[in-house]
Amino acid sequence: MAGSGRAPDRPSGHLPVRRPYSLRRTSSIETSWPEGRGGPMRMQGLARDLVTGPSLHESAVVGLGRFELLASASRQILSIKSEPRLSGLEGLVGVRAGGQSRAAIEALLAANDGLGDPLHLLLDDFAGASLVAGWAWSRWAESDDPSARQSEVRRPPRMEGICAGFRPGASSLTEDGRPRQDIQSSAYVSPLTHRDDPDGWHSPEVQEGTGMRRARWIDVWSETEDIRIEAGFQDSASDPSGARIAIHEYLVSARADARGERLVALSADPRVLPYRECPVAAGNIGRLIGRSLESFRSAVLAELPGTLGCTHLNDVLRALADVPRLCLMLERHTAHAR
Repeated sequence: MAGSGRAPDRPSGHLPVRRPYSLRRTSSIETSWPEGRGGPMRMQGLARDLVTGPSLHESAVVGLGRFELLASASRQILSIKSEPRLSGLEGLVGVRAGGQSRAAIEALLAANDGLGDPLHLLLDDFAGASLVAGWAWSRWAESDDPSARQSEVRRPPRMEGICAGFRPGASSLTEDGRPRQDIQSSAYVSPLTHRDDPDGWHSPEVQEGTGMRRARWIDVWSETEDIRIEAGFQDSASDPSGARIAIHEYLVSARADARGERLVALSADPRVLPYRECPVAAGNIGRLIGRSLESFRSAVLAELPGTLGCTHLNDVLRALADVPRLCLMLERHTAHAR
């Protein structure tokens, strides 16, 4: 049965101002096409952990990670480098985005004692970011990029059954099960940086020419006997007007036990999504309550497969696997200041 109503197009605006005694992890993956449309994707990722003390002026960077890679139009890694440098990173060359890349990346980070680090989040996110990156070209007419290789642009794949938004019978699908691009919803978005908290985001927001950005943030802080968690996620593209326009945006709120190990409460707020059926997935996430957060990179995929989930909401939720590690970092860096 098709969904009702309209697709959400209510972007949340700037990131919230950081709270005292909190830890914020932010990350971005910027995608561009140096050889034009149809050529390899250049993806540049940057992630940062920032601990805030009693005030915004008392904060410290406690973790950084970055990568740069080239990927083919079929999302296969052609070259890659990272900071910090990882032993065996070259083994990812030839790996294709998806389940194959996630398994290879987890094994690589485990071997380098880097599970849960900022770089782990970035590399794990290659799969999702590369999947949606091509949407950026919908904002730019062919004449805007004379280097575009239109003959190499691929027809959208069949997507029926892959997620809630593409469940059988959905208005988002053509008769042969491919995404309908003529009815996609999107929304213009403001800069992520809050004017009252300029250090709350980690990088410049200017992107020249055709480009896609996957942006994330996770805030963690202690409240009474619980750990509070708020997370945000946005996929947005540059626009010829100089503005940015988003195709996906979610906000997630959660509570965990005092050690940040087990999920106690969870809610998701779909802010921008392409189709009216997409928000249905947010109603299924209660399946994860009671689960160990450290298990989320696999548990989310197990509990919310196919039409029960949303590919992009699942990406937000999987990143909560790092919360126990973030809680330990927060305690270590703020205990003396309380």
